[in-house]
Amino acid sequence: MDYLPIFLAVRNEPCLLVGGSPAAEPKARLLLRAGARLVIVATALTAGLRELAAETGVTWRRRAFRDGDLDGVRLVIVAADDDALARTVASAARRRGIPVNAVDRRSLCSFILPSILDRSPLVAAVSTGGAAPILARILRARLETIIPARYGRLARFLGEMRPAVLRRITDSAQRRRFFEGLVDGPIGEQVLAGREDDARGALRSALTEYERTDPTGEVYLVGAGPGDPDLLTFRALRLMQQADVVVYDRLVSKAVLDLTRRDAERIYAGKQPGHHAIPQHEINDLLARLALAGKRVLRLKGGDPFIFGRGGEEIETLAALGVPFQVVPGITAASGCAAYAGIPLTHREHAQSCIFVTGRRKIEEETLDWDSLVRPNQTVVVYMGLAGLETICNGLLRHGLAPETPAALIEQGTTAAQAVHTGTVGTLVSIVEGKRPRAPTLVIVGEVVRLREKLAWYHPRRNAESAFVARATRSGPGTSPQR
Repeated sequence: MDYLPIFLAVRNEPCLLVGGSPAAEPKARLLLRAGARLVIVATALTAGLRELAAETGVTWRRRAFRDGDLDGVRLVIVAADDDALARTVASAARRRGIPVNAVDRRSLCSFILPSILDRSPLVAAVSTGGAAPILARILRARLETIIPARYGRLARFLGEMRPAVLRRITDSAQRRRFFEGLVDGPIGEQVLAGREDDARGALRSALTEYERTDPTGEVYLVGAGPGDPDLLTFRALRLMQQADVVVYDRLVSKAVLDLTRRDAERIYAGKQPGHHAIPQHEINDLLARLALAGKRVLRLKGGDPFIFGRGGEEIETLAALGVPFQVVPGITAASGCAAYAGIPLTHREHAQSCIFVTGRRKIEEETLDWDSLVRPNQTVVVYMGLAGLETICNGLLRHGLAPETPAALIEQGTTAAQAVHTGTVGTLVSIVEGKRPRAPTLVIVGEVVRLREKLAWYHPRRNAESAFVARATRSGPGTSPQR
């Protein structure tokens, strides 16, 4: 984040606008809408600025800028065509510690003005850090279509009723949940419909009822997908913003984790070979304990929680204890990573079936049905197969799979750090050796891998950093994420 988004109170505060160019007019109107006492310093003003000054009582100093113009000023905007003047004003303001914005001169700015959606007292601001103002305006226009003007009325209503709620509900988490119910429920609808008296009565009744009942917790078992946050479902995003506590595993990318509520408690429960931050049975108990204490708990798991994610074990414990829960599927690594690698898992000419297996445990200790894995016209997908790649390939070869069968290893799939290593079952191990791929990885074996050459469409940034959270200090040796 290049800038800290803040909302600055300038009502009845002196603010300085230097320059009388056409670019100064919208800035003047913006400051006046925020209640500022506006002073303009310029030798000449546009016709629009002259009319504005006459109507609102703006102070116009009809001369060149002087350093003394900054005395007592809360904020400065420079909207002048003269580059030297802009540098002079910006430098003088910075020396005094006064926030300054120079229109179209980002290097001189200590703050930038966003594109604003005004539903006062509800205000939304969109910024691209000055890189693409037109994009910010387009996004603002889209927000205009999905945030009705009456949301300002709802914001005023909530502000009016807030003191009563604060008095009656002292716990901050319970209070937040109560307000969320107001906004998304019938009381919010009554306000939006203009029936505020009915809404006040309903709110008083809701407060009384709320005090009589114990808060009920719940667990949201949510699939975070393979890494790209754009692959999350709408429902996942909604629940991620509601949770009081986030219990997340090692396969949750940083980009996805950043979408959870900022003030939610975060508990890392990831696993890697030989080291579990929290043993599975303790995770099961933790989820139940938090929910029984009235918390809304987000159990965030990479991929899909029901495909090699042990989600079934976790909700078995919850069901046995009578803890409410919801399950939100996620895009599993097989479909997500294969799609981003340009490898269809099935294809009429190459594969009529697909089988998923896990390479998490040592293959020698696992009873894999090797014969079922070497059938013709089939795609085999191996989750978490990096450590056992040689054993997997040798096992397939021993049980009759042709050495020239195409195979691929996908690392960090769907993220900016994605890399795809292709070869055959006979050559993949030697190809991967020396590459030192970083988990999570996915292995795909089958004729469909040949299609990657024609169908590859996703081209991640070169030298991109891992999209997954490095947790060496918390999870023991090694930083490669694994489930």
